[in-house]
Amino acid sequence: MTLAAQSIASQAPDLSVARRAMIDSQLRVSGINQDWLLDRFAQVLREDHLPASARAHAYIDRAIPVSKDAAIPAPLVQAMLLAEAAPQASDTVLVISPSSYLAALVEPLVQSVETASAAQAIARQSMTKVSLILIDGAVETVPKGLVDALQDGGRIVAGLVLRKVTRLAVGRKINGTVELVPLAEIGIPVLAEFAAPKSWSF
Repeated sequence: MTLAAQSIASQAPDLSVARRAMIDSQLRVSGINQDWLLDRFAQVLREDHLPASARAHAYIDRAIPVSKDAAIPAPLVQAMLLAEAAPQASDTVLVISPSSYLAALVEPLVQSVETASAAQAIARQSMTKVSLILIDGAVETVPKGLVDALQDGGRIVAGLVLRKVTRLAVGRKINGTVELVPLAEIGIPVLAEFAAPKSWSF
């Protein structure tokens, strides 16, 4: 190896060390201690699901832009989302995310995973019924198409924008409707596609 190549290699981030640090200093200290969940975060390489320009920062404790208009949440947000979802082997899952990372985390834990971006989810008129919807971002409202895609009794875990503050939220489809119940306040990228309809006031 030439001196120049050695210099470049020495400057490259050791992402395996960063991944372990993320687990120990972001997840564990925040109460994420489920073995199954920590195992998934240890095995899935977050950097493989990011644009090349963002890979060196894959394990920072904040949201990472993946396009001009979209970002994926910090690892802790995604860990909290999965902890609340408690995915089961029998679950059929729809993941709405601008990245494939969340789907990769949950895929071995469930029966099947379907993925879609927010725009794709809004545009689709019909979907296969699923038992669990994971939204990798914060929404103001859940579109009817997504409610229809959820089986009766199915669960949804997402971020929720409530009075301009984002929170983790969970819901269950009962009698054809879904109401998201806010839980912990935490910073989550807002999905503009799921904004509530504007109301007029006079």
